[in-house]
This record gives sequence, C-alpha cells and structure tokens, in this order.
Amino acid sequence: MGETSAGRGARVRVRALGRTPFVAGVRAFARHPYLHRSDPSRFVRRWPALTPVAVAVFFFWASLTPSLVPRPWLLQGVVGGITGAIGYLLGTLLLALARAVALVPRVPRLSHRVRTRAWQVFWVAAPLLTVWFVSDSAHAQRRLRQLQGLAPSLTWHTPMIALLAVVLCALLVVFARLVRLGARRLIRVLDRLLPRPVAIAVGLLVTAAVVTVGVRDVVFDRGVIDIADRISEATNGGTKDGITPPASALVSGGPGSLIRWQDLGFQGRNFTGTVLGEEQIARVTGKPALDPVRVYVSSELPRAFAAEADEEEPFRAQARLAVRELRRTGAFDRAVLAVAGTTGSGWVDPNVAESLEYLHGGDTAIVAVQYSYLPSWVSFLVDKEKAGKATRELIKAVRDEVRARPAASRPKLVVTGESLGAYAVESSFDDLDDLLAGTDGALLSGTPNFSPISTELRERRDAGSPVWRPQYEDGAHVRWAQFPRRDLARPPGPWGSPRAVYLQNASDPIVWWSTDLLLDRPEWLRDPLGPDITPEIRWFPFVSFWQTTVDMAVSYGVQAPHGHRYGAGAVDGWAAVVPPVGWTAADTQRLHAFVESRKTPY
Repeated sequence: MGETSAGRGARVRVRALGRTPFVAGVRAFARHPYLHRSDPSRFVRRWPALTPVAVAVFFFWASLTPSLVPRPWLLQGVVGGITGAIGYLLGTLLLALARAVALVPRVPRLSHRVRTRAWQVFWVAAPLLTVWFVSDSAHAQRRLRQLQGLAPSLTWHTPMIALLAVVLCALLVVFARLVRLGARRLIRVLDRLLPRPVAIAVGLLVTAAVVTVGVRDVVFDRGVIDIADRISEATNGGTKDGITPPASALVSGGPGSLIRWQDLGFQGRNFTGTVLGEEQIARVTGKPALDPVRVYVSSELPRAFAAEADEEEPFRAQARLAVRELRRTGAFDRAVLAVAGTTGSGWVDPNVAESLEYLHGGDTAIVAVQYSYLPSWVSFLVDKEKAGKATRELIKAVRDEVRARPAASRPKLVVTGESLGAYAVESSFDDLDDLLAGTDGALLSGTPNFSPISTELRERRDAGSPVWRPQYEDGAHVRWAQFPRRDLARPPGPWGSPRAVYLQNASDPIVWWSTDLLLDRPEWLRDPLGPDITPEIRWFPFVSFWQTTVDMAVSYGVQAPHGHRYGAGAVDGWAAVVPPVGWTAADTQRLHAFVESRKTPY
C-alpha cells in the first residue's frame, strides 16, 4: 500500500524540524563538542581542556556528600563552586605535568578524534550523573536532618545548585586566568631587561605579592572586615527589643553600678538586663532564693580606665574595674563565683548563666569582660589573642581577690566559656593541672580545635576512646559529654574534685574545623563515628575543608545537642562541677527539663 498523506506530512515535519537553527546547532556541536583555540593569544577566553573540566566536575560531585550538619541549597552551591574551581586547578596542573613528561608526540588527527569522542562522552554522562548525584544528596541531607532531630522536609533546588556552582567556579577560573595573563605579560616585559630565568622569578614574585596584598589588604581588610566592623559597631550601640535596665543594684548597669547602662554594649545589656530575680528562681526551685550578681565590663572602658602605652593595660584596667564592681555587689560573699569567657561579640550563653543561678538558688556571681564586638569568625581572624589576654587578666585579678580572703569564707571559683570564650578560658592556664589547681572547676562548651588544653587532652586520651568522646586518665578529673546524663556517668570509676566538664557534640564543626582538613583525613571520621554523624559522610582532599567551613556558618541551625548548640546540657555540667549540698540526680533532671522547655531571654 502507498504511504498515507498523514505519514508523508509527518516526514515533512521531521525534515523541517531537522533544518531549524537550533537542531542544526545541536548536531554541529555533537559532531564537534569543543572549540579550537583559533587565536593562541586568547588566554582568558579560550575553551577549557577536558581534563581540568572533568576533575572540576568530580570535585563538585564530592562536595555533594553530607558533612557534619545539614546545609541549605544556597550554601551547597557555594561549596560546589569553590571546590569545583580547586578541582579545575588540580586538573590543569595534572594536564601540564602529563604533557611535560609525555614521550610520544601528538598525532593531530588522532588527537582530534579522541578529543571529540571524549567530549561527547562527557556531555552525555556529566549532566546525567550530576542530576543523579544532586538528587541523591537531597536524600542524604534529609536523612542527616532526621538523625539530628530536624523535620525531614528540605528545599533542594537541583538546577540552582548546579547553576550557582558553575557560575562561581567560572568566575574563579576567569580570575585565575587574568592573574596568569598578567604574570605572563609582566615576564615578557622583564625579559627585555633581565635574563630569562631571573625575569620569570621576578615576574612570579611580583604577581604573587600583588595578589596577596590585593586580597588581604583591599578585599579582606578594607572590604570584608571594615564592613563587618561597621555593622558590629552599630549593633553594639543598640539594645535588643524588650531588654531594659536592671532594677537590681547587684547587676552592672543597675542602681549604684560603677558601669553605666549605656557603656555595657549590646551583649552586656543582654546579659545584665535579663538577670533572674529571687522570685523567679524560687518559683522554679520551690526554695528560698537570692537575687544573683552579674558583672559585665565592655570593651569600651570608662575614661578613667583608658588604655596606656602598655598594650596589656586595657585588659588589666578591665579586670580592676570588674573586681571593684564585684566588691560593690558582695560577689565574694556568694557560694559560687563564675568567671565567664565571652565569644567574639561579648556574648554569654544565657543557658549557662541561668542554669548556675537556678542550681544554687541565686547564691551566685558571674563576671565577664568583652574584648571585642565583632562576630566570632571575625574575632578569630583579627582579635583571637585579645580573647586570651582579656580573660587571663580577669581570672588572675578575681583569683587574687578570692585568695586574699580567709579560706572559710571564699566562694567556689569556677570558669566557663563557649566557643571562642572556651578558648579564652583555656588560654588563661598553662595546662589542665594549672586549670584544676587555680579553680574549683570548669564547664567549657564547643571548644574550638585550636584551644590548647582540650586539643592536648584529645591527643593524649586513653587508648580505645574516640576523639569525639575521649576519656582522659579514666575520667579522674575531666569528662566529655554530648548527652550528659549518660556520658558523664562514664567511665564508672571515681570522679575526683575539682572537675572539668567539656560539652562537645560530635557534629560540632567549630570543634573540628582545621586547615589540616585540606590534606589529612581527621580522626573524627574514623570508626566508630559519633552518634549524630551520618555513615554517608566522606573525606575528600580540599572538599571536606570547605564543607566544614560552610558547616560553621549553619551550625546554629540545628537543635541541641547537635551542631554548635548545647542548650540545657549546662544544667548537667554545673551539677557535676559544682553541685549544691543535697542536690540529687532527680533535681538535675527536673531543672534540665525546665531550662530545655523555656524560651531563652536573648
């Protein structure tokens, strides 16, 4: 039978479709899926080689693996772009090395045929595998969210992740090519004046210096840091909604205080303006209570305590003012006196402060000094040493005042800190023995990887104990906990005094972040993994470093005890370090439940 008119029409439409510019372009690209480098002088705009592109895509795939805490799709795109650019750089170096050592000369026709087939395979396989890996990463993120007590719902924009990663990677590659182009042109100019080896060396050194100064001094110092400083300074001058000056004379910024309310800074006003009252404490504990003492000295010292030529004097001035305020409030007559190390912005964890005050019925005093108003990540980069100096001077001044009193009337002196504040406390002592000899106990949470004492203790931990839950000298004086009710009971042997408790979540990126992640597989990824670490986590050179770096930015996006949140664990920690007379495990459970359920004041 002859072909029907409908069949002939379909064939005509197919032929017409095949002649459209789009389809013709696709066919042409399929036959030749890469561009020739027609002009050798085009260095920035030339078509990339397949090897660097393939390595970049592999690094992007590696970045999709889960890490310590769940991350949003936007940050996944950022991590993918950065790691993709690193992969492109490594691929370029590998290709240059292979060409340098190759003994067989190129065969142009064979090279073109092989390159065409390789690019065709890449353009078919890479998009399909990318969609599969991104989709699988969404499932892995949901499983990680469930493991850390979050709802499994997740917004995961697969096209946007890939697009953001490609754009960011391309921008970084273009920047690197521009730098390389500049170096080439500089070397070409120097070639006319100097011997070739000297011209190359000088050109590379000058280029490296220009890039370093540009990135460090212009982009970072005058860009990122200046912007963060201006924002933080404006914030430090404000007051959180609902925070009002305290009515208690036992609190800095209150009636009779040596420190004015307006001089306390944003975090100081949060700390003193939310102090508990005796009635609040009594309603929770069911026992008579006292109004607690809270003392805070901001980084903006009153004029009488202005800094002198000695760079240590501002910190000693803060400490002297803090001791005067402690004397005024009768802090040295309290049962417990706590020195709190603050984070970069001057923050004191309200869970830590209120847990201690509830535990001892308000018969407490807490003192803290602010060394910076910058966010912790900025303070780590520019003010880290200030944290140790300020806290060291405070602890020394308070300890000297306590020791000057008769032994029978001294308060128990304890130290506490979270994150950069924990580092500041550790930096105030030579080692664990010095800490235990100089205090009646310590409660430290989320100590950063660069903290001297905890790092040493983890390295010297008892054999067989994992780095995320180490044991040191059979728990004789120091113990670690993520789930305190269970963890602080181990090992079952005696626990002497004074005691130090480290609240440390296995999934806390602040604890584990280190530049060592670039090239070394960390101990916390070895079996057995921590209780809230997904078994799907993997270590890849360079990739894991950037994953953990991004994890720090979202480490507060989970609930305690996961990420960098420690919540009501402070109740159990204080109950172990400095328990009141007659305090029981049942009391700890009741107070833990209350602190966990209440809304934090700031």
